Amino acid sequence: MEKHTVRVHPSAEEFPKKEHLAWKVAEVAADPVAVPQDSADMAVNRIIDNASVAVASVLRRPPSTARSQALSHPYSPGSTVFGVPGTYSPEWAALANGTAVRELDFHDTFLAAEYSHPGDNIPPILATAQHKGLSGAELVRGIVTGYEIQVDLVKGICLHEHKIDHVAHLGPSVAAGIGTLLKLDTETIYQAIGQALHTTTATRQSRKGLISSWKAFAPAFAGKMAIESVDRAMRGEGAPSPIWEGEDGVIAWMLDGKDANYTVPLPAPGEEKRGILDTYTKEHSAEYQSQAPIDLARRMGQQLRDQGQDLSQIESIVLHTSHHTHYVIGTGANDPQKFDPDASRETLDHSVMYIFAVALQDGEWHHERSYSPERAHRGETIELWNKISTVEDPEWTRRYHSTDPNEKAFGARAVITLTDGTVLEDELAVADAHPLGAHPFTREQYIGKFRTLAEGLVDDKEQDRFLEAATNTLELGAGDLNQLTVTFSQDALARAPKITEGLF
Repeated sequence: MEKHTVRVHPSAEEFPKKEHLAWKVAEVAADPVAVPQDSADMAVNRIIDNASVAVASVLRRPPSTARSQALSHPYSPGSTVFGVPGTYSPEWAALANGTAVRELDFHDTFLAAEYSHPGDNIPPILATAQHKGLSGAELVRGIVTGYEIQVDLVKGICLHEHKIDHVAHLGPSVAAGIGTLLKLDTETIYQAIGQALHTTTATRQSRKGLISSWKAFAPAFAGKMAIESVDRAMRGEGAPSPIWEGEDGVIAWMLDGKDANYTVPLPAPGEEKRGILDTYTKEHSAEYQSQAPIDLARRMGQQLRDQGQDLSQIESIVLHTSHHTHYVIGTGANDPQKFDPDASRETLDHSVMYIFAVALQDGEWHHERSYSPERAHRGETIELWNKISTVEDPEWTRRYHSTDPNEKAFGARAVITLTDGTVLEDELAVADAHPLGAHPFTREQYIGKFRTLAEGLVDDKEQDRFLEAATNTLELGAGDLNQLTVTFSQDALARAPKITEGLF
């Protein structure tokens, strides 16, 4: 990997285009280097993973809204939309599918200087590949680039410190991935990256306080904007430049300011793209920092039950954890909504106090039952929920930011104190499904996740058809990528909420 220094350059300073970060990213995207087999295999896993969580959310309101918008834009040759037959304009299909993928907060993650869900790259890249009639091998090349750029930007540039939403790294990564997919030249990709970043930079209020359905739409919108940015760049239109380093650019006014100095790693010319292998998926439908705490709560709940302890006798639970967990999904956020049983699903998903309480009591985590209003309003849960707090532990924060994958941790140490003074302590560094966890996900687990989430929603025959196509993505020929979407029966679709008519 080559490390690139990124800083603000005054307009009066000579700063050649080929030194711009956007140009360096575009060069990586334009590099014809072969995709390594393990990166390609992981891309197939994530295609299955995305389909799993999209299928599970198709009948929910935000994906239904996005789908209704896409259905107003039929197009041929176009792109498919989860749940329905037909083809639609690729940017709208990307919006619908991206919203379905993100709705349950249940797909893959990568955490470093910034947070991300790299699987958000797949819907817009796949939609574009379907629209252009490309092959499975070409699709995988585009996906692997999207992941690489997302991971590298996340490693190098922190956004949340300045309350900028992490999808600001997604617009450029999708533009780069589509650039690889379409074999565009460096100049065109460079302009698309600049436009994509400029149009997808927003604040983190979408993940603060009473979290709305926009949390699901935000990455899907970034993917849609990236597609449109590529389209304009292909037609010869340019972008603000230098988009990151300009004196009125993103770094100067949205991030660390004119004295900032970032280091962004990118593959050297001819170097394989392996960033996708640094990412990890979720076993549970919850914010990634909750994955290890859920597994820890399940384990500690069983320990308490084995000891004959009554969970109602818990006096307090303190989770010692990283800065991110404490301040984003813990009590350090100072969000009263995180203790509100009437809060939205999106808000409960970002309350580790609620999540730990339910997982401790139930010994499981379910993407629907664990968030139901009935579950959130259970009296003993509310009582336990309010006994849980988080504190930042410098060692957990250090491990969170470690560049050593064997040391990097996203978990917590839980201290449970009972009313009789008994104290139970335990900790878990990474989730069970993490590559270094107790039960790492393999292709078998990805397929199992799809089967579980599709049960009762998708006919067995349709499940079999999709899984056969997905596992053989690399062998799919030009024009065969429409097989990578799952269609619901009309009876199943009839269960979706009725969406009010909009503009289209």
